[in-house]
Amino acid sequence: MDRRSELGDFLRSRRARRQPEDLGLTPVGGRRRVPGLRREELAQAAALSVDYYVRLEQGRLRNPSAEVVDAVATALALDAAERRYLHNLARPQRVAPAATGPAVPATIQTLLDNTTVPAALYSKRTDVLAWNALASALITDFAALPPEERNMARLLFLDDEVAARYVQWECKARDLVSQLRMEASRSPNDERLATLVGELTMRSPDFARLWATHPVREKIRGGHRYRHPVVGEFFLLFEYLDLKFLVEV
Repeated sequence: MDRRSELGDFLRSRRARRQPEDLGLTPVGGRRRVPGLRREELAQAAALSVDYYVRLEQGRLRNPSAEVVDAVATALALDAAERRYLHNLARPQRVAPAATGPAVPATIQTLLDNTTVPAALYSKRTDVLAWNALASALITDFAALPPEERNMARLLFLDDEVAARYVQWECKARDLVSQLRMEASRSPNDERLATLVGELTMRSPDFARLWATHPVREKIRGGHRYRHPVVGEFFLLFEYLDLKFLVEV
């Protein structure tokens, strides 16, 4: 992911959602070519010089302070997830390369197998690393897929049978794209994630459409309407647990 272009695109998309009147500002004169706040108006609201804000939006500031980024986030009325995303892009942290080793400890697979509800282990790229029999019955037969195709983003956007199981597919798809965008901001040099995003952008117009809107959200629990070919339609609750001790792959 090109951090500088992503930062500029994200800030422009969020400026488009706000109007000068939202911030108690008198609109800058002249015909508006694009909707929303102009750079000058956002700079004024965030108590920054126009030149400084322009350099921030263009990704030309090496290390803007957290206070500056927060001021911009407040002026744009970003929610908590969007604020973290902006910090990830504007103030990237140096991340050590991932360790190598076994993807899933045997104890984790045993835990999944002894769970009485559908359960699976996902990477931050939505790769399906491990699962129990109930998860396979619910979503798809993961064991029958090549390892490179065991990925929830690929299944949701490229597998019609899996996609049809989500009654409110658009909501599920937006949540998943939001998750990938947040991870891309944390790991801008993740080549496997960049390859996944590139493939889905080329092969799925729906993914390309959603990705271009820069959705950002972190969802750890919730529910959605699910349509199973055997069981029928029901409401499915879910919860994400972060197993930080696992080896990242």
